Amino acid sequence: MKKQFLEIGKIVNTHGVRGDVKVQPWCDSPDFLAEFDTLYRKDQTPVTILSAKVHKGCVLMHLEGVDTMEQAQLLRGTTLYMNRDDVELEEGAFFIQDVIGLPVYDERVGREIGVVKEINDGPAGDLYVIQDGKMQHLIPGVPFVENVDLENGQVTVRTIEGLLSDEN
Repeated sequence: MKKQFLEIGKIVNTHGVRGDVKVQPWCDSPDFLAEFDTLYRKDQTPVTILSAKVHKGCVLMHLEGVDTMEQAQLLRGTTLYMNRDDVELEEGAFFIQDVIGLPVYDERVGREIGVVKEINDGPAGDLYVIQDGKMQHLIPGVPFVENVDLENGQVTVRTIEGLLSDEN
């Protein structure tokens, strides 16, 4: 079952004296994070964003009801969540959190090779970390990931010889 509220960033500091907060994005880009008018706390309490702008890889936000540096300081360490209904994904796009834990089937070897543990953003694209017991496989998304099927709950890859950790 897909989670309705997804982690999108964390308040890591204050900015200035009027209560702005600095948010470290946990999404594709700080620009994506800056587009929201409402985010949520862990308990799904809405947080209204009055202004947001990208600054040095983070997002500076002014939140409703937070007008002093002291009020902003109390929010440090707070994880912010987005409601998946607030975003319309492009065709073929998905939320990484929906893929974590899915089994991975390798067409070349004809078997499941583990589950998706995480997906990291690398310089050449996504890097899938596949956990198989105590072993990990690192598989670049391009060109090896053939399909991410959220409806059937499976990721399909086609590796090359030597790419899987247990083949060496």
